[in-house]
Amino acid sequence: MNTSPPVDRQPRLPIAQLAFRPFFLLASLFSVLAMVVWFAFWHGDILLRPHGGLMWWHQHEMIFGFGAAVVVGFLLTAVQNWTGRKSVSGAPLLGLVALWLAARLLLAYPSGLPTWLLATIDLAFLPLAALIMARLVVAAKLWRNLMFVPVLLLLATANLAMHLGVALGKVELIREGAYLAVLLIAVLMVLLGGRVIPFFTSRKLGRPQLAPIPKLEKLTLASVLAVVLLQLLTLAGVALPAALHASVMLVAALASAVRLARWEGHRTLHEPLLWGLHLSYAFVPVGLAMWSMALLGAFRVELAVHALAIGGIGSMMLAMMARVSLGHTGRVIRTLPGIGVGLGLMFAAALLRSPILAAFPQISHWIYNLSILFWCIAYLIFLFHYTLPLLSARVDGQEG
Repeated sequence: MNTSPPVDRQPRLPIAQLAFRPFFLLASLFSVLAMVVWFAFWHGDILLRPHGGLMWWHQHEMIFGFGAAVVVGFLLTAVQNWTGRKSVSGAPLLGLVALWLAARLLLAYPSGLPTWLLATIDLAFLPLAALIMARLVVAAKLWRNLMFVPVLLLLATANLAMHLGVALGKVELIREGAYLAVLLIAVLMVLLGGRVIPFFTSRKLGRPQLAPIPKLEKLTLASVLAVVLLQLLTLAGVALPAALHASVMLVAALASAVRLARWEGHRTLHEPLLWGLHLSYAFVPVGLAMWSMALLGAFRVELAVHALAIGGIGSMMLAMMARVSLGHTGRVIRTLPGIGVGLGLMFAAALLRSPILAAFPQISHWIYNLSILFWCIAYLIFLFHYTLPLLSARVDGQEG
């Protein structure tokens, strides 16, 4: 459904028109700044003394600072198209942005504030976004899109686990909460990727979209949800056989790989915004397969997590933001100069930080440096092209 929402004649700043504008811009900028701090840390320079320490801050903020902001920006923009109802904008949107920004600043510079206050401010963001989305979906009775609400609430649960881990001094809570969050964002990739990647591909190629295989779609979704369920049980302290967890992850990886193979990604090599989506989705089965191997002792789980986090999540977010930001500002959807290079750098960073590091752990210092630099360059390219469009009114004169 792509019904035009009611026109609101009240003038607003362009940045406050729709959620993608502030969140895409600020999340991208924040990710670069956070990576600069992380780069300095690996070179012995402590630029921050954040809440939870730098190790906690890095993993938490890349998930719940950067990742959650992009997810919320995308969903609160898409829900307007899905429902035909005006999404959050104006002062309420700026209030939501201010809440996100306050959490980033206070976690970076806690200034002696109590842990419970820092956690409360940070934890409020995702449930509020879920509430906004739920109200629009329920009002329109589009129950198919209500599934994104529990994913947002489970992300908030993972965030709570990471904060409790700091407060209680339990490293396993921090670790398993972070793992749950990465897997939940991977679920969003599976859900949204299945909708948009074959659709965008068929439109660009001028070919009919291949009909999905219902059993394959159900297997893919059911298996990734089973992975999340097992991770929830692990977070709750339930001891699960590693072989069970690994087997379910392998099934999810294989199902996603077969699904991707049907989307004709080999025909998109001329269009970076398309092959970027296909290749980023490919890191879902790669990451899950590596995770399955890690659970059986092949290497550290964090290597598989970075395959998902950089090659999957970070790369798909870059490709989706590059496309969405053009379409929703009334511009022609095309690959701007350097975006293909940025996507290539993201995939290079993922390969370095995950399978190559697994094979050559002795060169970890160089790999950390290069992967951080590649991320920063990729997102600086995005900011170079998109900062002005995101801050400016639509070129076609419409609202949004």
